[in-house]
Amino acid sequence: MNNENAAWFRRGMKNGVPIALGYFAVSFTLGIAAKNAGLNAIQGALASATTLASAGQFAGFNVIAAGATYVEMAVMMLVINARYLLMSCSLSQKLDPDLPFFHRLIIGWGITDEIFGVASCVPDRLNPFYNYGMMALSIPGWTIGTVLGIVVGNILPANVVSALGVGLYGMFLAIIIPPARKNRVIAGLVAVSMAASFAMAKLPVLSGISSGMRTIILTVVIAGIAAVLFPVHEEEETHAA
Repeated sequence: MNNENAAWFRRGMKNGVPIALGYFAVSFTLGIAAKNAGLNAIQGALASATTLASAGQFAGFNVIAAGATYVEMAVMMLVINARYLLMSCSLSQKLDPDLPFFHRLIIGWGITDEIFGVASCVPDRLNPFYNYGMMALSIPGWTIGTVLGIVVGNILPANVVSALGVGLYGMFLAIIIPPARKNRVIAGLVAVSMAASFAMAKLPVLSGISSGMRTIILTVVIAGIAAVLFPVHEEEETHAA
């Protein structure tokens, strides 16, 4: 690892600390769901260390508890986690065109909502070691929290477990508020996105769509409209870098 990559890795680890702490807290509830589905600590650790998807894992553990088939599991995982395809495509635009494939593969595997949000805020070219630094802390935080949730989660009072689950929303706010304060367009898009997400969750027909698919629909529609109405020209991107 050269000096530049090492600096990016350290920067990623620094920015990954709050993500890891949030994951550690939130994954307690995931561990409880895993235990209720019949998984032991080792199985839960493997699931968290390889899947890295909160909604997907919760749904997966519910499928396991219900005794569903592998086909049902595969279809559900595809729908719920399909949003990561969009995130991967978005981040790929920030990578060096000559970046080797294995770096792209690892970055794509390690994308989560929070890592994507933080990496998207990098104004210049995204160095893969920045993501690796965040992953080096967030993945163990997510995994260890899951294990502890399986081992001692049911011992904790219900109000404590509920409070831990709120930590994830705090991380989202920490990601979107700084850029929204600097740019009115981003602030407006965040407000529209929140309102549209709430509406889709409550409207009779649209509420029947899975949360993962709703996220994909909203992302494509709102991002597409924003790209048409508020295009970022290449000169502006170069100046920002």
